[in-house]
Amino acid sequence: MTDAYLALGANLGEPLPTLRWAVLQLRALGEVAAVSRLYRSAPVGGPPGQPTYLNAALLLRTAWAAPALLAALHDLEAQAGRQRRERWEARVLDLDLILYGEQRSEAPALRLPHPLAWDRAFVLAPLADLDPELRHPLTGETVAAALARVGTAGLHATDLALT
Repeated sequence: MTDAYLALGANLGEPLPTLRWAVLQLRALGEVAAVSRLYRSAPVGGPPGQPTYLNAALLLRTAWAAPALLAALHDLEAQAGRQRRERWEARVLDLDLILYGEQRSEAPALRLPHPLAWDRAFVLAPLADLDPELRHPLTGETVAAALARVGTAGLHATDLALT
């Protein structure tokens, strides 16, 4: 079993029920060992005028290989109604594979660790709920240190729960 850290986000349709549905679906891919709090965040990049996001992180203990897991995540996004038209556009569901054990990959279809995760508060704050001492496999920087460096402007913890 490998520890896979996932980032979840949504800002179209009904984000909270969609994210709850995604967590239930992820149980078919392994053991959902931990789920962060939910955070509201302003959109980063992409077209202007997007709604606020709901973001979370999840620790999945899985036997699935990383490429197959990523394909399954994309399938879940499609089942939820996600359409990929423009980079960083608003989305019904976004499931990102942030870390897969210590695996590293530079393949265009599967970059591990996720190349932008340690620079985004909306990924780091939920990851800090799971393990603030989690280290980036290449730099060694902890989630807590990265979050302190990036800051939390525009990010708000909610009292909503995914489970």
